[in-house]
Amino acid sequence: MLQFDRHRRLRTNAAMRDLVRETHLNKDDLIMPVFVDATINGREEISSMPGIYRYSLDSILDEIKEIVELGIKSIIIFGVPEKKDEVGTGAWEDDGIVQHIVIKKEISAKNYPELIVIADTCLCEYTSTGHCGILKDGVILNDESLEYLTRTAVSQVKAGADIIAPSNAMDGYVAAIRQGLDEAGYKNTPIMSYAVKFASSFYGPFRDAADGSPKEGPKDRKTYQMDPANRLEALREVASDEKEGADFVMVKPAMAFLDIMREVRNHTLLPLVAYNVSGEYAMVKAAAANGWINEDQIVYESLVGMKRAGADLIITYFAKDVAKKL
Repeated sequence: MLQFDRHRRLRTNAAMRDLVRETHLNKDDLIMPVFVDATINGREEISSMPGIYRYSLDSILDEIKEIVELGIKSIIIFGVPEKKDEVGTGAWEDDGIVQHIVIKKEISAKNYPELIVIADTCLCEYTSTGHCGILKDGVILNDESLEYLTRTAVSQVKAGADIIAPSNAMDGYVAAIRQGLDEAGYKNTPIMSYAVKFASSFYGPFRDAADGSPKEGPKDRKTYQMDPANRLEALREVASDEKEGADFVMVKPAMAFLDIMREVRNHTLLPLVAYNVSGEYAMVKAAAANGWINEDQIVYESLVGMKRAGADLIITYFAKDVAKKL
């Protein structure tokens, strides 16, 4: 008699498939990126990211209201300042673009105290060079940059940010920021480290959104972001950030790096964040606009894949679209 396993017994109908489903996507998993721009009035759509906008200070609260009403509990804020300089002064000024809005002073006033506000901590949007650290003689200075990044983190928390998310890819940034926050009296503020950040071509549309492309010195960020070919290096980066005091670790980008996501998941007990980046978003939107794919199904399948690979949370430009359907 023929002997074989009947796996299809558990796929016979939708109710049975729901019963045995192993991975689930919930609104609580989603973090929505928000761009605040001091140089515009109202809102402006980002041409390479259909449906995603830059908001002025007087229009951002409408976006936050919609996000909260959809049941999304976390946002990550990126700022575009009115002026830039070589050291990114606008990143840590008390009246800087992110500090002005983040912030709980504004959000609480509009009755959203329950919203978790994550502040991206980097210099690329604020430096005239477009780099994530201080540029001198064609070199991105690591240790000197840490001072300015720490100032930025402290100013963001002072303004009301709940979580600091340093994305600058300098060595030692978690240790420097943790020390700076502790010394400033913010020992309970978590750090969401961009621990595994590859020098990826998937970031293109974001650089349009945040006006953060390199303008001087090296034309790319390969001297501080990771080589996409490397796996073991990712584990070393995570181990360092854990040791330095990270409370979350992140893999960015996500879709092309799910193997890394699983490796990191297997090596850390910290909450793991996937960043479903701008290029991934733009590709899906473009294919859907041409009628080549079913956008809703592709997005859901992609985000579930990130959860299955080990992510606990997902930063995604699809957060609002997905929340409407969950």
